[in-house]
Parts: sequence; C-alpha cells; structure tokens
Amino acid sequence: MKRFLFLISTAFVAVAATAQSWKPQLETVANNPEFASKPAVVLLDSTSVVVSPQGSGTFTIRKVIQVRNAAGALANRVIKYDYDPLTAFAEFTEAKIYHPDGTVTDLDVTKACDYPAPARAIYWGARQIMLEPGRLSPGDVIDYTIAKKGFTYALLAGDETADDRFVPPMRGQFYDIVPFWVAEPTARKVYRVSLPKEKELQYEFYQGDVQPSVRRDGDRTVYTFAVDNKLPFKAEPNMVDRFDVAPKLMMSTTGEWKEKSLWFYNVNEDYGSFEPTPEAQKKVDEILRGKTGEMERIAALTHWVADNMRYSGISMGKGEGYTLHNTQTNFTDRAGVCKDKAALLISMLRMAGFEAYPAMTMAGSRIESIPADHFNHCVAVVKLSDGTYQPLDPTWVPYNREIWSSAEQQQNYLPGLPEGSDLCLTPVSAPENHYFRLNAKTKVSADGTLTGSIVISAEGQSDAAVRRPFLQGYSGREVRALEAELQRISPLARLTSWSAPGVTDYQKAPVSLTLNFVIPDYALVTDSAIICKPVVLSDIYQGVKSFLRVDTDSDKRAYGFKDACSRLVELNETMTLPKGYKLGADGVDEAVNYDGDVASFASDISAKANTLRLKASLSLGKRVYDAADWTDFRTAVNDYKELASTPFVFVKE
Repeated sequence: MKRFLFLISTAFVAVAATAQSWKPQLETVANNPEFASKPAVVLLDSTSVVVSPQGSGTFTIRKVIQVRNAAGALANRVIKYDYDPLTAFAEFTEAKIYHPDGTVTDLDVTKACDYPAPARAIYWGARQIMLEPGRLSPGDVIDYTIAKKGFTYALLAGDETADDRFVPPMRGQFYDIVPFWVAEPTARKVYRVSLPKEKELQYEFYQGDVQPSVRRDGDRTVYTFAVDNKLPFKAEPNMVDRFDVAPKLMMSTTGEWKEKSLWFYNVNEDYGSFEPTPEAQKKVDEILRGKTGEMERIAALTHWVADNMRYSGISMGKGEGYTLHNTQTNFTDRAGVCKDKAALLISMLRMAGFEAYPAMTMAGSRIESIPADHFNHCVAVVKLSDGTYQPLDPTWVPYNREIWSSAEQQQNYLPGLPEGSDLCLTPVSAPENHYFRLNAKTKVSADGTLTGSIVISAEGQSDAAVRRPFLQGYSGREVRALEAELQRISPLARLTSWSAPGVTDYQKAPVSLTLNFVIPDYALVTDSAIICKPVVLSDIYQGVKSFLRVDTDSDKRAYGFKDACSRLVELNETMTLPKGYKLGADGVDEAVNYDGDVASFASDISAKANTLRLKASLSLGKRVYDAADWTDFRTAVNDYKELASTPFVFVKE
C-alpha cells in the first residue's frame, strides 16, 4: 500500500507533538492518590484535526502512557489502532520509550504491522495497525504518534491512491463524535480541531464538563476541548449505552438534520438504488397475489425480504456506507447487510405502488440534536394512506410477526425523504403486544412423580423466541429444543407428546404450543409433607425472560438501563396433590399486588382440598428505562423472582 505524506499546518500540530510536553502530567499523577495503585496511567491523550475545505480531516493522534507495574506492562505490550481503508489511511509516525534512568528507546515504526482486522458477518476490509514496544518495566513511558487521514464512515471505494476517497460523503461537511470517557486513568485528554474560518461548527459537550476554547489562527478557526484527571467511567449493570451517559463531544458543520435527510434521499436516488428490474417485479407480483389490505401487502413484502435475504456483507466497491446497492445486485445476490436488505425492500415496495425511502438509525444508543452521523444501522420507511410514515426493518424481523422490531423501540431514526425530515423516534410498544403465557395442569403422585401439560402462547418478540426452533436451523431440531426447555424444569423431565398447529406459518396467528410431559422424583416427599413448586415458576423459556438478566441487587441507579423489550408474562397453573394434602400456612404469600407507573406484578395463590391454583402477572412497560424508573422495575421483577424461588410445602391433614 502506498504510504501517504500528510501536509499539516506545522504551527497547529506543534502543540501536540512537542517532545516530552507531558512532563507536567508526571507531577500531577504523582500527587494524585487515585492514580497511585493503577497498572498504567495515560499522561496525555491528544487528537488534533486539520479539516480541509472538502471536509476531510488530517488527524494527529498522540498517546503517552506511563507503565506503573507489571500488569501495566503486560496490558501495553501491543499498541493497536483500527481504521477503514475505504475512507481512511493510518500509520505510526513516531514511537519512543522514555526509561526512568533518562535513556530513550526509539521504536522502529517501519516494523509496524498493517493487517486485516478480525471480522464477522461484515467483511468490508477493515484493518488494524499494530506496533510492539517490546519488554516494558515499571516507570517506562510510551510516547507514540499516529497520522490518519480521511473520515470515519465508509461510502465509496475508488482508486486507493486518490485523495478523493478521503472526502466525506456529504462533501464539504465535517463531523466528529468524541468519547471523553477513559478506560485508563488519564491525566490530560485533549481534542483540537482546525477548520477554514468560513465553516461554522456547532458543538455540544454532553454528560460532563470540559475546558473549551475557540481562537482564530490566520484564515482558520481552532477549537480546543480538554479535561484533566479523569478516572475510568464506572458503568452499572444493564446500563444504557455508554454514549448516552458518559462524557462525549458532538460536533458538526451541518446546520440541521433536515439537510442530512435531503442529502441521503438524493444520494440514493442519483445512484439509482431503487430502480426496478423485471425479475424483481415478477416476484413482487407473486408475493402480493391475493393480498388486498395496505398493511397486509406491506407486511408480506417486508417478511419476504427479511426471510429470504441472508445477512452477510462483503465489500463490493461503490455502494458501501450511505449509498445503497441497487435492485439488480440485491435481488440477484440475496445477501447483504442492513442497508442492502432495506434497499431491496424499498425497491419492492415501490414496485408495488408504495412510496418508500431509506432511513438511518442507531441501534443501541441515542442520537443527539447536533447533526453528527451517529448511525450504525439502515432501515426503511413507507408512506401510509393516512400520510404518516411507518418504519420497517427487514434485518431484525426474520420469522418475526412484527414489521418493525420492538427490540428497537425508543430508537431515533432519520428518513431520507424528498421533503426532508427531522429526527424521528420509534414509540414504546405496549407490554400486551409481547405477551408470554404459560397455562399448566399438573398432578403430583405419592412417589413425587409429576405429570402434566403446559400450553405456551406468545405474541410479538415473545412469539419469535418461542417459534425460533421451528423456523431456523436443521430439521429435527425442534424436538431437541422442546426437550431442552422441559429439562430447565428438571433434568429428569421427559417429553411424552407435543403439538404446535400452524407453527411454521408465523404470519397467520400467534404461536400456541402444547407440551405433555412426565418428571420422575419432581417433588420431595417426606412422612409429613410434599415439597415442590408449580412448573410455571421454573426457568422454562429463559429466552423470553430477558428481565431476569437485569441485575436487581442494588436499590439505586445513577443511569438509565435497558431490557430486551417491553413484556407481559402471565402464569397460570392448577396443581393436584394426592388426597389428604393441603398447602401449608408458611412460606408462600397468598397475594401480591404491586402497580407502578412502568412495571407491575400481581399474584394470587389459592388452595382448596388437594388442589392448588396459581395466577401471576408481570408487566414491564419499556425497553429503555430512565434511572427514575428503577424502583418500579426492580420491585416488580424482585416480586416475580421471590415467588419463583419459593418452595411450596403441602402438609398432611
């Protein structure tokens, strides 16, 4: 690969590149007791960017790390940096080790490795550069500099040696998203950007404080942001994305999101991403034969693309990033990433007479009002007859009754519309849209054997989890999957028979599944009692019960938190005991009723003669919760956990 000479304003970079400019930070570290026991401390983390009139950036990235013990030496034995060769180039330009005795070791940066980065599912040629400092000792200071040119999101691949590939997709515009949290104790972190004075930069610092400055430097404007004495960010279990709660800097020269929306619309229309083809039109006509309703037709096309186009991305040159591959490519290959699945759906919707457009979204975290491109996912929107736009996501709904996955509720997205659009937000999906119901009839014999049946019914995200073994994987897997679920109740459980009418036709109706089983030695039988618990309180179908993976030990939270989806779990069981046994007075609350704003739990247990009847209901109202929602969520889930872990004691009368 050709090496690039980066022409940078030397006056601008001098501040970052001055040899041993980190010396003052050594004293800062020495006087900070919170740094004393750390394996390594970052003395300086500096990024300087010179932005061209075309919007591309020339970056000087400098990091100075002091090794403080053997663990710190081990952690810094290799220096790695990731970049995308489609849109950027990166190389080590200088690296030194300053030893405590005053000697200096110059590392040979020409021996740095540049190799393909590990990849899974998306093979767009991402690369890493790696430099090995060699043996390090406590007190050593590693000081290295990386030069990078380009931008941080892939769009087009052309001549590898042409600077045009470093120009961002929205030509002339610059943006950056800078995490200001740290993984290691950091004495000083600085981000500096120099732009032509005619470019107006809007920025905002979120979730923390920063030292900002703005200065003129000839015909350029220089913005500097710095923080001192930062400790690693303390995350909480099940926390929302770090970008939503930790310090970050957002900046952009784009005025508003509507500009980005219009650009995104035009770039794909100009490219011809959605041009029809005869072969695709024939398939559209076939899929829609007999379909009449608006939503029925939209759903049929969404599900066909979701189920019939494999998720797998390789670099095909023009068409990566913001430009969507065309109908001919997508319909022929039937493989691609999210943008390719969205593009094929848009094409097919247009061939069916609908208005449909691409949309960008961020799966996992919030998008701010500053129009910096915080996107990692592409979806589609379709205009309904009432004039509203319905988001569609063929990537996340294979074999799922939804057309927009509720695992993406409360998520920002930006459609590329001919009239332009501001940021949109997907709504909360009501818990009853994702119900999971267990209805069981069981019988305990005098020797502790349990026989019975469970009827499982589910909708939405819960339906997809229950139905998955019947629709994905190898034939015959479904029986093994059902047996595995029963063995969550007890390793001795045996499936005697099952039925699941229409289970493979997931679009027709919510799933309903009946399991008949026998479990030897399920109950503990003593001379005076039988001890067991209803099977609906077991670990069966843990995949639906994502809320159990939320750590509810702490009574307070500083940050918001996430579950997989809003959910309604309803449990019902009638258990028959041998004659002469009744439910004991201790150990089980007869009724619980907690009704919060975003979560609730209710249970009712009654016993008559030798028959136990249990009813329980847990409702969780969101996917993304605020910290203020924690008491409601925690109380409801802990009430569920407490009931599920309680042994039921039946005593002889």
